[in-house]
Amino acid sequence: MAQSRVTDFYARRRPSLTASRAKSACLTPSPSGLVTPEFTRSSSRKRARPATEPRSDQPAPLARRRLRLPGLDSCSSSPADPSSPADPGSPVSPSPVKRIKIATVSEGPGLSATAQKQDKVSSEDSISELQSCLRRARKLGARARALRAKVQENAVESCTPDAKVPTEQPCVEKVPAYQRFHALAQPGPPGLILPYKYQVLAEMFRSMDTIVSMLHNRAETVTFAKVKQGVQDMMRKRFEERNVGQIKTVYPTSYCFRQECNVPTFKDSIKRSDYQLTIEPLLDREAGGGATQLTATCLLQRRHIFRQNLVERVKQHHKAFLAALNPPMAVPEDQLTRWHPRFNVDEVPDIEPAELPQPPVREKLTTAQEVLSRARSLMSPKMEKALSNLVLRSAEPSSSGSPSSPALPATPPATPPAASPSALKGVSQALLERIRAKEVQKQLAQMTRCPEQELRLRRLERLPELARVLRGVFVSERKPALTMEVVCARMVESCRAALSPGEMEKHVLLLSELLPDWLSLHRVRTDTYIKLDKAADLAGLTARLTHQVHTEGL
Repeated sequence: MAQSRVTDFYARRRPSLTASRAKSACLTPSPSGLVTPEFTRSSSRKRARPATEPRSDQPAPLARRRLRLPGLDSCSSSPADPSSPADPGSPVSPSPVKRIKIATVSEGPGLSATAQKQDKVSSEDSISELQSCLRRARKLGARARALRAKVQENAVESCTPDAKVPTEQPCVEKVPAYQRFHALAQPGPPGLILPYKYQVLAEMFRSMDTIVSMLHNRAETVTFAKVKQGVQDMMRKRFEERNVGQIKTVYPTSYCFRQECNVPTFKDSIKRSDYQLTIEPLLDREAGGGATQLTATCLLQRRHIFRQNLVERVKQHHKAFLAALNPPMAVPEDQLTRWHPRFNVDEVPDIEPAELPQPPVREKLTTAQEVLSRARSLMSPKMEKALSNLVLRSAEPSSSGSPSSPALPATPPATPPAASPSALKGVSQALLERIRAKEVQKQLAQMTRCPEQELRLRRLERLPELARVLRGVFVSERKPALTMEVVCARMVESCRAALSPGEMEKHVLLLSELLPDWLSLHRVRTDTYIKLDKAADLAGLTARLTHQVHTEGL
């Protein structure tokens, strides 16, 4: 009873459900075609779509809009075309081809004469439009090809060297800054600093000597494969045969290199029958005739010799640089303590590697003629005849192709012209010569200066400032004499340079040595007292100290 009441409730809530089903069931197709109502009530609340096929008495629907590209609007639109986007109020009309199809579908087989004429005119218009677009596309293609050829010509002209303007050769690989300016970033006083690549080679020699000494001291055959792996693990850098050749060039009497086979190996990649590069350290033989051990003292001596050889190589390049100056300079090698200021140490050319022993060349039979001449006695007549035919066939293309491929003449590499020296205009030649001679004298004194003189010169450069600070300390303390400890502590706090009290005391002693009439030291028991003449002219004292700096700097 309860179930029937619920059903009746839903029937009362939706009275149109049964009516619509009955109405749709009663519909019958008409003789002219399938007739459907414009809007049909269904169980779902979606709105019914209109009929897809138009009736005969209804007008044909408009075609869909044609897709227009922005680049083809100019060529596809014309002032006579009503579908041009120039008139925003005009309706969108279909394309000419679609217009013909729509007319044939809507009007049926009975076409009138006016419709046929309109179709012919529209087809002619479409053909003319296509022809104009094709002509415009050809013009744009020719223009693009001309622009591309012009760009290629400009690129070729920029790559070719000009005879008037010297162009620099492009670098294969740009060296990082920490290698190009390695000499400038070294701590401590300047001296005979090695280039970065020479220091890396010296470190490679040290690592290689360490590995070789370990293997040699336990009577093991030293091969390049073992040394390479050990050096790469120590330095975290690549170690190749080229580096071994450079070490041989710098220190020829350090090792003896040989190519040996049947060396016991424990790797699958290297066969026992393969030739390997073996390394043997060259040492002095003892009286008993046995091989000596590579001790720590011997390793230090060899490392020192290797570094000295590197310094000698840099000195040779430095000597050539000094000879190329204007005017040329000559510095004795035993008095040279630093490089020329304009000598770029890190641009010294790399060391050419020496030739290492190569494994013997094993003869390999690569052609049929070699096989035939070598194993003629071991072959059957049939095999010998087949090899002869193969030799003849392989010789024919080579003989026919030899005249068609002439050898190209070798072109010498183009060398950039030497840059012409720039002369100063309006300056007398005698003045230029005096300036150059003075500059050469200053640079020569700078290159031959010992480290003690360099340290004294740096202290002299600080004295003018320290003299002003010292006078300010006495004026602020208002005492005729002060102890050395108090003066040094006050000056360390007031000086711009970061100096220790001990270093400041050395500056005060040098100041008393140069200016004894202004600054005097008095020893009383265990303390040293300083007295200062406050009435002295500070500007004159500073001028005297500056003159002393220039005198000793030359």
